[in-house]
Amino acid sequence: MNSKTKSILKISLPILLGVFLIWYSLSKVPFNELLEYFKNANYYWVFLGVFFGFLSHLSRAYRWLYLLEPMGYKPKLPNSIMAVFSAYLINYTVPRAGEVARASVLTTYEQVPFEKGFGTIVAERVADMILLLLIIAIALFLQFDYIYAFFIDRFNPFTIAFGLAFLAIIFGLLILFINKSQSAFAIKIKNFINGLKEGVFSIFKMKKKWQFIAHTVFIWIMYVLMFYVTTFAVAELHGIAFGAILIGFISASFSIAATNGGIGSYPVAIFAAFAVFGIAQSPSIAFGWIAWSSQTLMLVICGGFSLIFLPLYNKKRL
Repeated sequence: MNSKTKSILKISLPILLGVFLIWYSLSKVPFNELLEYFKNANYYWVFLGVFFGFLSHLSRAYRWLYLLEPMGYKPKLPNSIMAVFSAYLINYTVPRAGEVARASVLTTYEQVPFEKGFGTIVAERVADMILLLLIIAIALFLQFDYIYAFFIDRFNPFTIAFGLAFLAIIFGLLILFINKSQSAFAIKIKNFINGLKEGVFSIFKMKKKWQFIAHTVFIWIMYVLMFYVTTFAVAELHGIAFGAILIGFISASFSIAATNGGIGSYPVAIFAAFAVFGIAQSPSIAFGWIAWSSQTLMLVICGGFSLIFLPLYNKKRL
């Protein structure tokens, strides 16, 4: 497979998946019914969720400065903010292209070498991954009995034990292969793991590591609050367990990587997670669309203004 074909597939497959998932969600909840949920939603909670999301993005932009400072670069905060919002907007067009664009903004307007700017974004992702794993651990702890019962009711305990043992063996063999192999695949995995380690240790070597960690925790608290308060916009979701909300949040977080900005996949992922807890599909999917639409609208507006104002703000500096 040549590079051109790979590029086409990278762009087209997430779009096609998104279109399919949009169709799938609308097959579960007719469009007219979905519109009723939008009309009857309590928009106080929707706007509060958008506000929390907005704060998380501002914090992300400020946190980025802590990673750039040790390398001798001190970008202006407005440029960092506009770079972050521009990146989110561009991710809706080409998956993962936003990270490249974000580093390119600082290269263009702050003379930060692209590879250094992109390296700091990778370090950010490591910190974010650690927080997401922590949230997963908390969610599993809070809802372990419920999730355990769900799988026990639907699957034979022997099948579950055999499946887990099989996965453990495969994982062990994969680690053994990676450690001993010199193949291109194994080397890529090794480099990736080494990069993760380097990213983690670089955080603790920073002069302002505690400020960086505080911002990272704040960002993810805002993400969770954004998701949590928006559930109050849909009357049928009032009173659901916080652990269930965390499971829905985790599922939705992973869905964003599946399609461009989570289009189509976001509401379906929430429906799949909430179904484990016996929550009806119509309000689950409707909530997913309300949460996704409100956050997307905020990012499109802020990202669009950022792309327009970046050259104007930096006009005298170019």
